[in-house]
Amino acid sequence: MANDRLSRAFSALADPTRRDIVARLADGDATVNELAEPYDVTVQAVSKHIRVLEDAGLVSRSRDAQRRPCRLEGEVFDLMTKWIERYRREAEDRFRQLDAVLEQMEEQPATGTPTKKAAS
Repeated sequence: MANDRLSRAFSALADPTRRDIVARLADGDATVNELAEPYDVTVQAVSKHIRVLEDAGLVSRSRDAQRRPCRLEGEVFDLMTKWIERYRREAEDRFRQLDAVLEQMEEQPATGTPTKKAAS
């Protein structure tokens, strides 16, 4: 199961540095050197993070003359969104059912509950 695309994508995004790289690539393509600038780690370390994102299908690299920009790939994000949306809808349905039960409980008079007069 750990080898399916969805698991690889969520696993890759579990790291805050990789999430930050994805957020920065959402603004536009960038090279590994450009992506490494704000971090206090080596370019090689950032390159490893990008490789994990590539293996998960979230990022791709291309060649533009001497430049090798990284870019986001939307297909896996679509898969993740569909998966999340499915469970969001199911959770909303459960909350609607709970709301209906609570509403019915409010409409029914309480039986067997002592009132203040009976309790004194």
